[in-house]
Amino acid sequence: MMAVPAAKAQLTYYDAADFPLLGKAAERTETRYERLPAEYKQISRSPVWELGKCSAGLAVRFRSNSTTIAARWTAFFDRTMNHQTQTGTRGLDLYCLQEDGEWTFVNSARPTGQKNETVIITDMEPAEREYMLYLPLYDGLTDLEIGIDSLARIEQPAVDLPQRERPVVFYGTSILQGGCANRPGMAHTNIISRRLNRECINLGFSGNALLDLEIARLMAEVDASVFVLDFVPNASVEEMNDRMEAFYRILRERHPDTPVIFIEDPRYPHGRFDKRMAEEVRSKNETVNRIFGELKKKGEKHIYMISSERMLGDDAEATVDGVHFTDLGMMRYADLVCPVIRRHLKR
Repeated sequence: MMAVPAAKAQLTYYDAADFPLLGKAAERTETRYERLPAEYKQISRSPVWELGKCSAGLAVRFRSNSTTIAARWTAFFDRTMNHQTQTGTRGLDLYCLQEDGEWTFVNSARPTGQKNETVIITDMEPAEREYMLYLPLYDGLTDLEIGIDSLARIEQPAVDLPQRERPVVFYGTSILQGGCANRPGMAHTNIISRRLNRECINLGFSGNALLDLEIARLMAEVDASVFVLDFVPNASVEEMNDRMEAFYRILRERHPDTPVIFIEDPRYPHGRFDKRMAEEVRSKNETVNRIFGELKKKGEKHIYMISSERMLGDDAEATVDGVHFTDLGMMRYADLVCPVIRRHLKR
């Protein structure tokens, strides 16, 4: 079904900046809808700083009794990619909280250009509902407004879900940033957040999870329930040897008892044909497990390794390009990782 043009509805728009924003490690950013503190512009590598402008993992929470929910937004980069949908790259995704505490997909807001205005859902019963609006994965926003019926109400959320106290903090690569989910809600950190009903912070940096120590320091600022480190697809053997333990030590110094989960490089499906790729994955996974084992021998506790052997299944159907996950791959990743996080949340 085609989205309803916003111009046909009698709507009033409200600045989304008036409502809670989930998914940020720090509030002191240059603009609201980005992920890195302003001072990181001077200390981060330029690709990391630019990728921090992407709003991956961020979501706006609000409550409304409107029969229609619409959105107006301006994309920061107006980015397109040849292996991810525009809805995933720079669109929005609306979810609604059900009475049983589960989040249910409502509809996505598909972009039409750098400036966008669209009705996400209409013709609903005029009932009070809790909403979560996910922001773009591979673009950012300069502004965002939420549209509702002109006589309806939009208010602060009345329910603290996802739970914001002690979020789960993820660090990783393009896959973790959301490549290549069809829509923002299908990034695996967002899937896991809904399953746990716990805020998750996405510090995924496409092609640039190279164990930059300032990112570890940012993560360490967060009173996290669990840290998840999924850097192996980007980091070289040399970078892991040089910086993996130092990165970990920054987290552990501030959080001596917080679980830290490491995740292996995925077994990419084309590795069964591409022998160079298969050898690279083998070598990197051997390295991360060796360093992990050395940490264990040094007496480090509350550290865990997730094998990627069963991450993508056996049918070779879970990626778009042999590397980046489709929605199927994102679901399989969540199926593997979420139970491990849940187990340590209970502890």
